[in-house]
Amino acid sequence: MSGLTSLKKRRRIQVMSIAGVCVALVLVLLAMLPDDSFQFFRSPSEVTEAPPPANERFRIGGLVEEGTLVRGAGEEISFHVTDGGASVQVIYAGILPDLFGEGQGMVAQGHYVDGRFEAVEILAKHDETYMPSEVIDALKEQGTYVAPDGAPAIN
Repeated sequence: MSGLTSLKKRRRIQVMSIAGVCVALVLVLLAMLPDDSFQFFRSPSEVTEAPPPANERFRIGGLVEEGTLVRGAGEEISFHVTDGGASVQVIYAGILPDLFGEGQGMVAQGHYVDGRFEAVEILAKHDETYMPSEVIDALKEQGTYVAPDGAPAIN
């Protein structure tokens, strides 16, 4: 009977050791990833307060400001994204999601260069009432978020 207990103990120690080695390996792999592997979300207020370096890729989100949508030659488009506290110009060359429009929530991915955000991708929404949670949180912090039913949200 005591031999069986010793075998269980040894097996438990082996399993815990293998799990520990796996966790350490994952942490080492994460530490070795390049810095641009992690993309952070920022609101327009955060971008204007502390502009990121031009080589940093991140996501910006908010509402497309009314009256700022300008279509250029070809697929180029320019607009301003706002969270109610600040506004950032966004430049994008590509095909926009179907539900993209003024007053709608959006998230763009790209770089902040020379005072404007150069987007490489505009992320699509699921439907006309969907807004990414990061955008909702940023709008709530500014006190400008209005729920889809029209009622102002309470922080």
